[in-house]
Order: sequence, then C-alpha cells, then structure tokens
Amino acid sequence: MSINPALEGREYPPAEPFQVSREAVREFATAVQASHPAHHDVDAARALGRGDLVAPPTFAVIVAQRAEAAVVSDDEVGIDFSRVVHADERFTHHSPILAGDTLHATVRLERIRVMGAGAMVTTVVEVAAEDGTARSTVASSLLVRADDAEEDA
Repeated sequence: MSINPALEGREYPPAEPFQVSREAVREFATAVQASHPAHHDVDAARALGRGDLVAPPTFAVIVAQRAEAAVVSDDEVGIDFSRVVHADERFTHHSPILAGDTLHATVRLERIRVMGAGAMVTTVVEVAAEDGTARSTVASSLLVRADDAEEDA
C-alpha cells in the first residue's frame, strides 16, 4: 500500500489566490446549467442585494481542486492519481462567492482510511474571501485503488 496513513491531519500552505471573474462565473453557470439570472446578469444580482454576479454553489470546487493538488502531488502521501476514483464531495456554504472576490484556500488531510490494499483519502478545503470571510468548506473523498501487484498480494 503506497498511501501513508501517518499523514492524516497534515495541513498544507494556502494555494495561490483565485480571482473570481464575471466570465468565470458565467462560464461555470452555463456548464452546470445554472440558469438563475444572478449568475449571468449583474443587475439581477444587485436586485438581490449582491454587489456582483453570484457564483453557483458548486463553483467552490474550482478553488478546492487547486488546493487539493498539494495533497495529490505530495509524494509522502503516496497517491497515484491514475488509480483515483472520486468518491464524494460535500459543500458547506457560509456566504456566496461573488465575481470580484479574491479567494484563498487551505487544505488538510482530514482522514486516511486504509481498506484492504486501497485507501479512502478525505480532504477538507476552507475557502475564504480576502478579508477572511468564510465562503465555503469543501470535503472531498478519493478512493485510491491499489495497483495490480498490491491487489494480488
């Protein structure tokens, strides 16, 4: 088994800040078929009391995946990404992500559960605006399948 369960709880430095643009919000909304006008029209978002376009709730995944890359690329953890199946993703929203936000994300290895020759690796990413206002918490679980030699052992 190449996954190192001793690293459970490891925290990583913040990922590079992510600038949320109007175009990114619109493109994501279109991709996930989020048709609410507040995702596409600034005036509609302002009519709801928001300063700019409102990102769809799952937009936080863009920022979370950038932060999670630190875990996946950490050789000490031992994840072979070619053997990963995305098992679960959960969002806890604290306040809306808006166009114009500069988002900061930190990731920690929440749990590593070895299962036979494979492992379930759960990360938690905290996404916040530049002023520290919490935007979203993203918990993601990856099933890391054992390689063929490990499965046969």
